[in-house]
Amino acid sequence: MKKILSVFVLIITIHINAQEINFGKVSKEELQEKFHPLDSTADAAYLLKERRTYFEYDSNKGFQVVTDYHERIKIYTKEGFNYASKKIKFYNPDSGEQERISSLKAYTYNLENNKIEKVKLSKKDVFDEKLNKYRSQKKITLPNVKEGSVIDLKYTLTSPYWNIKTLNFQYGIPVKNLNYKVEIPEYFTFNKRLKGYYNIPLKEYKKRASINISSKTRSGYRTVKTSFNNTKIDYSNFVSEFSATNIPEIKENEPYSGNIDNYRGGIQFELSGTNFLKTGGGIKNYTTTWEDVCKTIYKSSSFGNELEKSSYFEDDLKSILTQAKNDSEKIALIFQFVKSKIKWDGYYAKYTDVGVKKAFKEGVGNSAEINLILTSMLRSAGLDVNPLLVSTKNNGVPLFPTLEGFNYLISKINLSDGKYILLDATEKYSTINILPYRTLNWYGREVLKDGSSTKINLIPLNHTEENNILHVKIDESGEVIGMYRKLLTGHSAMFYRQKNNLKKEEEIINTIESDHGIEIDEFKVLNKEDLSKPIIQNLKFSGEDFIEGINNKLYFSPSFFLATKENPFKSKERNFPIDFSMPWQDQYSVSITVPNSYSVESYPEELAIGLPNNLGIFKYKVLVQGNKIKLSSVVQFNSNIIAPQYYTIVKDFYNQLVKKQTEKIVLVKKQ
Repeated sequence: MKKILSVFVLIITIHINAQEINFGKVSKEELQEKFHPLDSTADAAYLLKERRTYFEYDSNKGFQVVTDYHERIKIYTKEGFNYASKKIKFYNPDSGEQERISSLKAYTYNLENNKIEKVKLSKKDVFDEKLNKYRSQKKITLPNVKEGSVIDLKYTLTSPYWNIKTLNFQYGIPVKNLNYKVEIPEYFTFNKRLKGYYNIPLKEYKKRASINISSKTRSGYRTVKTSFNNTKIDYSNFVSEFSATNIPEIKENEPYSGNIDNYRGGIQFELSGTNFLKTGGGIKNYTTTWEDVCKTIYKSSSFGNELEKSSYFEDDLKSILTQAKNDSEKIALIFQFVKSKIKWDGYYAKYTDVGVKKAFKEGVGNSAEINLILTSMLRSAGLDVNPLLVSTKNNGVPLFPTLEGFNYLISKINLSDGKYILLDATEKYSTINILPYRTLNWYGREVLKDGSSTKINLIPLNHTEENNILHVKIDESGEVIGMYRKLLTGHSAMFYRQKNNLKKEEEIINTIESDHGIEIDEFKVLNKEDLSKPIIQNLKFSGEDFIEGINNKLYFSPSFFLATKENPFKSKERNFPIDFSMPWQDQYSVSITVPNSYSVESYPEELAIGLPNNLGIFKYKVLVQGNKIKLSSVVQFNSNIIAPQYYTIVKDFYNQLVKKQTEKIVLVKKQ
């Protein structure tokens, strides 16, 4: 019976895939489908992802980029209900040309008493939301969504900018049918770059198209006569088509994924040039190398010109320099001054908005304004400093030279010994070479004074460290009392301050007690505001649930609450990298005093394992001396990125780590 059912499901699937999917025409087969035939764990699936991007000519505005979207979604479970909500982002600046969304239509379909019922998206279910001064989004919530519903949605996005948005092939749910088409007039040249780890074959061809250009002329002296002319111009459209069925999901909740869009299968289009000679225009080449990109950015009045301004901070700088005895002190004092003087407004930017003078005066600025001020002040203090362009993690990794590839700015100080310092004054808790997490994205470009640039690694060279020291005493009843000291340096210290410095102490204590299963008697954190020192968290605690007593024997893990109890890597395979963002090291030192009435019967054996190419190590060693037990352990990864081919090895590495850290010591009652 199961085989017959499987064949039946397969026949239905093939039938659905084979027929053309038109908006507003949903079949009973689609509504009756209880689970995805190729992935029964899927909460939802795209029955269709369809898109057509083309250029439309407007006699007043010229060519505009138009994209028609149509997507049909099947909801299998309640967990899939979030796919009944959609956010469509579009460029909507306070001034200047805007993108617009039109022809928005959507329906929710359900099968009621064997009849197809549909509910139309109403205006009250659509909201416009201003995200910032440049972007808005349209928020859509489909009505009457249930398990088994099918959602049908279409809309059009029109842009005055010659930018083709990335075509993604993979999503967080499976795609049954994907049809993309991009039509580019012969006047435009675009570079194409594949991205991610899933590819769809490209089909290319040409087709004819035409535009009508209207013009008017006036003639006469006393009596003016106006005549109108229409000129038809034929041209070629270069068409790129992508079609596929049964595309697997990309797991968006995988641990240590960084920006999953970097690994999502797809293709990007980048405008490299235009040629309007046939229509009476000219030829223009757009950015083609990173050198060109950086020179273009540097020449902008909102970048290079702003960097040259210095009069607004001269008095403050003179005061600062009277306190500095050497370059190291200059750097520290100027960096702290800018951090405290100007608050970051939350905007990622490589260009200034209000300008450095106004940002300095009012004490608020975007990332470009703050770090251009920092760069300029450090230069005026006699240091070799340049701005460094960055693509933040949420902006992705730029695959080819593009102005949009960078969206952020930091500062780079070049030292006489060939080393360098990276600074970002937008982050209150950042220190020298400790950049905010958002900036730790592969490489940036240092922009030199002549506009040329060099590639700079943004990933920290040193490990961020967490040192855990635990002293535990076990009494006759199996209750545990102890002292725990955690020392954090580098990024670990910055992350702690970001997370906890604004919290009440009671809230932090409650979280630790809940996470570790302990009761805290004393609690203290040192150096919360002194960024030159590590974070030190000290606490005294007690606990009753760490020791298991059976037949005059006590069982416990010597790692106690410090043990990693679950492997974070659960997927059978993974075709994109593990992204730790930085090298890291966790050290553990545990001292245990057991009751004199007990002796150690057994304890975990020593273990030392390493990953290929010195990617990481795990060491674990227990020593027993009378009623004293000492555990020393270290987990260390030496690279921020672990390539996909090592995934199964890293997964096994963690399996061994979890097994060892949860392994028990056995105490036996003395006779």
